[in-house]
Amino acid sequence: MIVPVILAGGTGTRLWPLSRALYPKQLMNLVDEHTMLQSTVLRLKNYDGISDPIILCNEGHRFMVAEQMRMIKVKPSAIILEPVGRNTAPALAIAGLKAMSTGEDPVLLVLPADHYIKDIKRFHNALKTGEYYAALEKMITFGIVPDAPETGYGYIRKGEILSVAEKKENNWALEGFTIVEFVEKPDSKTARKYLDSGEYCWNSGMFMFKASRVLGELKKYTPEISDACEKAFANGKEDLDFFRLEVASFKACPSDSIDYAVMEKTDNGVMIPLQAGWNDLGSWEALWRVGEKDENSNVVSGDILIHDVKNSYLNATNRMIAAVGLEDHIVVETSDAVLISPKDRVQDVKKLVDKLKLYRREEALSHKKDYRPWGISESIISTERFMVNRIVVNPKAKLSLQKHYHRAEHWIVVKGTALVTKEDETFVLKEDQSTYIPLGETHRLENIGELPLEIIEVQSGSFLGNNDIVRIEDAYGR
Repeated sequence: MIVPVILAGGTGTRLWPLSRALYPKQLMNLVDEHTMLQSTVLRLKNYDGISDPIILCNEGHRFMVAEQMRMIKVKPSAIILEPVGRNTAPALAIAGLKAMSTGEDPVLLVLPADHYIKDIKRFHNALKTGEYYAALEKMITFGIVPDAPETGYGYIRKGEILSVAEKKENNWALEGFTIVEFVEKPDSKTARKYLDSGEYCWNSGMFMFKASRVLGELKKYTPEISDACEKAFANGKEDLDFFRLEVASFKACPSDSIDYAVMEKTDNGVMIPLQAGWNDLGSWEALWRVGEKDENSNVVSGDILIHDVKNSYLNATNRMIAAVGLEDHIVVETSDAVLISPKDRVQDVKKLVDKLKLYRREEALSHKKDYRPWGISESIISTERFMVNRIVVNPKAKLSLQKHYHRAEHWIVVKGTALVTKEDETFVLKEDQSTYIPLGETHRLENIGELPLEIIEVQSGSFLGNNDIVRIEDAYGR
């Protein structure tokens, strides 16, 4: 049995302004109708012996992750919430403990949630090779056969070939290499040398090994990580559809990648080369590379009007982008920010995000459209004394029972049917009807219909922040 372990805890800062800390790239549909997380899971759909996935994510993303799995009719065996980020070694320790808690010792297939793979058949063939070596108690990493002197990836130097044995009926070959070394992201001259030598592959961050094997290797090489994760898991608890790690123990765990913690030290490492149209979509330039191009090699999305534009990526989410005379540029528009960059400078977008965080700008954290467990809240107008929001509540969903000490609210139903609670009174509001919630009054909004409920909310008062929400009862455990 193979248990997919989906690592979905990143923030995707290099894809700002589309990707934000509270709504990162793995939860977005950047290439097709599915989000990156959904595509990662669906990529395994027709592979024999795959069980329900274990997903590790940040606590703030938990409801979006659960909803996205529900939309593709997948029920994870666990959605594990990391209270803080501790890199991949602790994440895999926790995943291994969870996988073995059922009494089984499955093979773990570790996949970041934000990768693009074009050739699914070749990917599946590489997994079959991984199964072969996992059965031999090997620690497998998948190395991407490079096609360019890329400076944005780490590299793996392959050693001796271990075996080549074709299984012709399934058209796949068992080919693995010993691992000589892992190397950091190189400069352009070194990357060219790696490419020309034919001895190096890109480090994909995808792995495969038995749960007991990775736990044993972590115990051997990094006992402090192993011990902390065992405590965090043993003292964790179920919460709705999620598993919460014990906070204190996990915070005390050292932060390290599985590469440094185990793969660089183990004698059991095997690298399987993979050529399947892989891309980690780590930058806007990468999205341009995998996107469908027009006759001038432009990739466009949204309301775009261009003249004499070549080799560029333009993405509009709210307004029209009009461009003249651009070449090799990235232009990305959202409701609250616009990014313009030469294609060869997109790695520096992270520096902009660092500045936004330094200045404590909200644009580093969230969009004006905020995804909640019950639906969507979108800011339309925001001032010091009043705020206008568009709120969409999913069918049969409801907000928490709450009150505010510093603001009053007006609700106007635009679409759907709402059940409103005000103190001890409940009543129904239909389209074009409204109600007023005075300051300090207990209230709740619920969608009792079969279609999404859409309302316009006007808040007014001396303080409009989320700190003024006093939750009395909440179906989502917030």
